[in-house]
Amino acid sequence: MKIASVFSDNMVLQRNRNVRIFGTCTNNEKAITVTLFAHGLAIPARAVIKNGSWEAVLPPVKECSSCTLEVSCGAVKKVFNNVAIGEVWLAGGQSNMEYELHNDINGAKELAECSAENVRYYYTPKCPIESELAEAEKDTGWTLPSEKTSQAWSAAGYYFAKELSRSLGVTVGIIGCNWGGTSASAWISRQHLEQDSRLRPYIDEYDSAIKGKSDEEMLAEYDEYCKYQENWQKNVEECLTADPDMNWEDVVAKCGENRFPGPHGIKNPMRPCGLYETMVRRIAPYTIAGVLWYQGESDDHRPHTYEVLLKTLIENWRELWKDCGLPFMIVQLPMFRYEDVPDTKSWAYIREAQENVYLTVRNTGIAYALDCGELNNIHPTDKAPVGHRLYMQAMTEVYGLMSRSMSLPPMYESYQVQGCTMLIKLTNHEKGLGGKNENCLDGFELAGADGVFCPAKAKVALPYIELTCDEVKIPVAARFKWINYADVNLFGVNGLPLPPFRTDKTLN
Repeated sequence: MKIASVFSDNMVLQRNRNVRIFGTCTNNEKAITVTLFAHGLAIPARAVIKNGSWEAVLPPVKECSSCTLEVSCGAVKKVFNNVAIGEVWLAGGQSNMEYELHNDINGAKELAECSAENVRYYYTPKCPIESELAEAEKDTGWTLPSEKTSQAWSAAGYYFAKELSRSLGVTVGIIGCNWGGTSASAWISRQHLEQDSRLRPYIDEYDSAIKGKSDEEMLAEYDEYCKYQENWQKNVEECLTADPDMNWEDVVAKCGENRFPGPHGIKNPMRPCGLYETMVRRIAPYTIAGVLWYQGESDDHRPHTYEVLLKTLIENWRELWKDCGLPFMIVQLPMFRYEDVPDTKSWAYIREAQENVYLTVRNTGIAYALDCGELNNIHPTDKAPVGHRLYMQAMTEVYGLMSRSMSLPPMYESYQVQGCTMLIKLTNHEKGLGGKNENCLDGFELAGADGVFCPAKAKVALPYIELTCDEVKIPVAARFKWINYADVNLFGVNGLPLPPFRTDKTLN
């Protein structure tokens, strides 16, 4: 009998919900019993054993700062100490969710003070291939906050947990489950990717790349790539240290090709379905309050299918967690591009997809983070605003303790044309708009019947923004900040940026 590695001393169990405790076993075990000792009571649950796995379900228990969990099977007994009962959230996605607290712009200060916070963390071991799972999980476990142990915690997850714990007065646990550079397709089961023809390219590309290759060949190819990439990365760092202003073309000419993400194969963590198999399934269905999701950067090569991709991930995870209403709080991508790379507007389409998921999928929230990006830096160093906006979404959409007028910015609702003027109607505008500078109304564009967009003059007359353009006599479409990167200057008075939008989705 084994207990899943996500269960350890110092873990946080979800309060006021049925809690699943699970693991693996042979089919010879006759009885596995789980007992929670909390509030002076012994609360037992008997496991169901099936097909080499077992699962017990504890009844709902209110918050508790220190409990004990005992799992017994015959003469074998495992005891977990210093167990808290509070709120548990999963922090998923790619590198900006993985971005570690010690790298955050305020990380040193937070680390020096974090031991006073009522938060805990479990990092799902990174593992690209199932044969390495046992080694990857060998020394894992929940950690308490300290200047040393919290360095590698998700910065966004930490800021979220810190604020939520203070507001609710309970322990908050974060399960980090992320890997930099990954497409959402890496976190979805093959069955779910195959069920929608729009997502077949993710599978077909992989299947075509590995066709005819043995496992040994794929492993050898990936190991060779890792050696090359490690040496390449070292050369790039030395190159940029010597000349920080060197443009990327010159860097590549001097250091060689960047081969990321490497050859397709059974060891490449970027492969479709791979991390679903080696990471997500290792922690599900650990009972959680919801998911924080910060991802999309690595799907900008297929931005027009990202909406269905993210919806599929949510559906897949809700099935896996056995929770059809599992909340998802989504970070809308901030502004970003590299200065020497053309602006393809791909991130604008990803942002639109993320907003569409929020607007059409129940039990979701969206943390608008347009102003949290940096030119030339795909990893913005200040994650506190992202954590705070995720917190506000959770307080609104999950806990019902904050109004949407506080947690959402003014947003596009509809439009109408009056002569040569287009009126953009906003919702959630009651508290007004504010600008950082005299350019706060930049970024609006109008197009006529020819579909050519030109910069528009904007005037605020709430609930409308009035748009005119000398080059567009009869406007038929408008858009705002429809670009990968631009300055962000227009905000609601609650400090949240007006999100990008377009009125006509048939125009590029």
